[in-house]
Amino acid sequence: MHTDLPDLLALLDLTPLDEDLFQGESRNIVGPRIFGGQVISQALVAASRTVEGRPAHSLQAYFLRPGDVREPIQYRVERVRDGGTFSTRRVVAEQRGRPIFDMALSFHNAEDGPAHQTATFEAPDPDGLLTEHDMNARFLEGEEISDNFRAALLRRKPIEIRPVTQRHPLRPEKTAPVRQTWIRASGLDSDDPLLHQALLAYVSDHSLMGAALLPHGVTFLSRDMQVASLDHTLWFHRPVRFDDWLFYDMESPIAQGGRGFTRGRIFNRAGELVASVAQEGLIRRQS
Repeated sequence: MHTDLPDLLALLDLTPLDEDLFQGESRNIVGPRIFGGQVISQALVAASRTVEGRPAHSLQAYFLRPGDVREPIQYRVERVRDGGTFSTRRVVAEQRGRPIFDMALSFHNAEDGPAHQTATFEAPDPDGLLTEHDMNARFLEGEEISDNFRAALLRRKPIEIRPVTQRHPLRPEKTAPVRQTWIRASGLDSDDPLLHQALLAYVSDHSLMGAALLPHGVTFLSRDMQVASLDHTLWFHRPVRFDDWLFYDMESPIAQGGRGFTRGRIFNRAGELVASVAQEGLIRRQS
């Protein structure tokens, strides 16, 4: 099923059911299970609606159960604390009365203080790169696969993605555990800071665990692999503008014990580090 930016924006427009209770819908983005980035972004919106005048600066989430795209999600917000400069919230996402997701968030207005940045990046300009869709379309020319599988691989996505390195989606090679992409919400017409944060939270879960698979020559599509996100942490360092290109630099320094650890850095085109990400996921070979 195709998902365009207006579809994603509609998913982020949660329905209030009570003062601290919201409901969100889902779309079939990665199959019958709910895409983790969707739940992260919706939970961020739910929590933010209970905080006045402070943007989120960090969130830490745990995926407890697979979500079902056919069922609505209820987001229960707990107002843990409102201090002089920080606010803390907890969000539990439920389906059929059972928790599927748990997230803690902290909110804070930026203050004057010591500032430095050592992180940098080098990458080709995004305008000279193929989109992920066009790259996959080229690789799939002549491949003998079903029409449904081809359509799934070529479905439209709400975020424009331009990979730095071209990789065949069906014939993975063993490479260094690094993924780099340019990302943006093309056509976004909004100055709402929360919306830009939520869209970045959504895409921060896209392909991140894939970095941990690269040294092993497998992908999410490999039949003998079970891959699932376990937790996800995101820090916002600067205000986010997602209507322009952002560079997402991902790496996996270790995989061990059936789990892969990945981390990412997100820069704007000026080279400023706007966000950092860390995630651990299940990487299991199935017999």
